[in-house]
Amino acid sequence: MLAREQVFAARPYVAVARERVRTPNGTIVDDFYQVELATFAVCVPVAPDGRIVTMWQYKHGPRRIGLGFPAGFVEVDETPDSAGGRELLEETGYTAGRLESLGSYVDNGNQRGSLGHYFIAHDCTRTADPIADDLETADIRLMTPAAIDAALDAGDFAVIHHVAAWGLARTKLD
Repeated sequence: MLAREQVFAARPYVAVARERVRTPNGTIVDDFYQVELATFAVCVPVAPDGRIVTMWQYKHGPRRIGLGFPAGFVEVDETPDSAGGRELLEETGYTAGRLESLGSYVDNGNQRGSLGHYFIAHDCTRTADPIADDLETADIRLMTPAAIDAALDAGDFAVIHHVAAWGLARTKLD
């Protein structure tokens, strides 16, 4: 990056910057825009019997109810794994015996978008009631991996981050 100018910010949710960059082949791009969305954590919770704790909830981005997993912003001075465990408890009432990292990825290869931290939560047990608010109320369901695979095939996921989380976690199951 040769230069960077912030053109809009509404932190912590979004910031837009115009950059002047040199590509690996030496080309100079004067107006390369970067969009930075809040960093998040998402975890796929696995109960001791192998079923997956899922959330069926309305998300305003896709404007529909879809299948997903506990997820949310990583707060200032919070580690991604702490955020994943916190979101798991707040949204489902479950606590993980152990969180395993599945990696961290940006969701847009050029403009950046958001940085997501993905986890599988092992040995999850119900320890509290979920904390519900207007945008977070969910129908919590325990599902088998095969039922989630079928839901994926049926188009029941509404948000790509949850599809990615399932794909990453699925390699650790069975």
